[in-house]
Amino acid sequence: MPTATSSSSGRDSLLRSGTRLVLLALSGPLAFVAWALGTLVVLPFPRRRRAVQAAVQHHWARGVGSILGLRVRVEGTPPPAPYLLVSNHLGYLDIVAYGAVVRGRFVAKREVRRWPLIGPLAAMVGTIFIDRTLKRDAVRALDVVQEAVADGDGVIVFAEATSTAGQTVLPFRPALLDWAARSGHPVHYASVEYRTPPGGPPAHLAVCWWGDMTFGGHIAELVRLPWIEATVRFGAAPIAEPDRKRLAGRLHEAVAAQFIPVVTE
Repeated sequence: MPTATSSSSGRDSLLRSGTRLVLLALSGPLAFVAWALGTLVVLPFPRRRRAVQAAVQHHWARGVGSILGLRVRVEGTPPPAPYLLVSNHLGYLDIVAYGAVVRGRFVAKREVRRWPLIGPLAAMVGTIFIDRTLKRDAVRALDVVQEAVADGDGVIVFAEATSTAGQTVLPFRPALLDWAARSGHPVHYASVEYRTPPGGPPAHLAVCWWGDMTFGGHIAELVRLPWIEATVRFGAAPIAEPDRKRLAGRLHEAVAAQFIPVVTE
């Protein structure tokens, strides 16, 4: 028979989840309003539009992180723009964790554009979408990445090309590193990992989004967590390498060496 304490705890959890879902639903429209007003103000100054996009994305990420009880610990020093940065990938929350500490454009798979909440906002703030089923689309995306860095932006690439449970770091795909290798542009690296409250659902099931997990079911569980701790760990120095495969290999080794697995069992 449930105790009064457990019943109260259940009601509190339900109230917290419902409140968070409402606030998350509102975060997208509010970000759109901020973007529209900011863009209108700088309309005569095209070069400042990207600054508006970056600011909206940054403040949206911090706001969403606050709604979800996300605590972001930063180790190392985030690179100043312009930069190209690669990371491991554990799910959609990575965008919030990185977005809260750096300003830059993300490279994401084409499907993200259709996601609720995140998709429309991602398109609005200049996310670089890529169709990973078409090899030729990597060439187009690579040109956009190069142009973004040349224009003074930061670009964040999840180089595993898929999200994982955080047991290990998968090999990095070299396609989007081709420009950096050919030009000798140094590439920064970072890792992200998550922890959840003791006694609750483990992070690799409740926070990481991988395999055949559905978005709706996953986020319904995510908002039930009292808090989430993310650690974003930046590498000490960028890596340059003239061959893209060797560059991908060296970056993978560097990220894997500093990554602490999320799966603890």
